[in-house]
Amino acid sequence: MQKNVPSPASRPGAPSFSKSEFKVALSMFATGVTIVTARTASGSLVGLTANSFNSVSLAPPLVLWSLSKAASTLAAFSTGSHYAINILGADQQELAKRFATQGTDRFAGVDFTEGIQGAPLLSGAVASFECFNRSRYEEGDHVIFVGEVEHCNHVADASPLLFHGGKFYAEHPL
Repeated sequence: MQKNVPSPASRPGAPSFSKSEFKVALSMFATGVTIVTARTASGSLVGLTANSFNSVSLAPPLVLWSLSKAASTLAAFSTGSHYAINILGADQQELAKRFATQGTDRFAGVDFTEGIQGAPLLSGAVASFECFNRSRYEEGDHVIFVGEVEHCNHVADASPLLFHGGKFYAEHPL
């Protein structure tokens, strides 16, 4: 008869690395670049650059993204019923930078159409997902948003904008 082995600790150990080391290690994972947009109940437009986007499920169609609890747009995204996730094209680096900058009118001069529920769909995006704000989960210093995709589109053979090691990449083989 085999002896019962004690179960591992029920709590994680303290990290053996600094916050900056963690950020650098995470930056080694190449991602696409998105801009998440919405229209608030008062009609204002909100949007931000995010590379924390991922598919969750095909049936139902679900995607997720995360937002810092310190973000000025957290209330708008937490209370709104719909948002759009716009995957940027290789030529949209300046747009990504604009939507990552605080204190500016991010939508000034930006070409977009309104999605089915009013969220801005950015012109030139290689794909967009119009989402119902299905659920939110607070984890650490971020909120994870799960969206149920109600409509999506894409541009065939388009090159996406990539982010890796703290830099944008627009020229890459597909």
